Amino acid sequence: METFEIKEDIILLNQLLKALNWCESGAQANNVIDDGLVKVNGKVELRKRNKLVKGTIVEFDGNKVKLV
Repeated sequence: METFEIKEDIILLNQLLKALNWCESGAQANNVIDDGLVKVNGKVELRKRNKLVKGTIVEFDGNKVKLV
């Protein structure tokens, strides 16, 4: 599992997918979230602007990252 350091207290889920280059655009990030393809802490997450904090684990398309 890789790690990703967030600079602020939170990062939005759709912004994280773009920052990790898991999605090419914000629209693509929103679409994969809408389609139920992203998991946060093991559960499917449908909120595009879900506020993620350090310690959160995000999974998408065979990738897994922990926020630090």
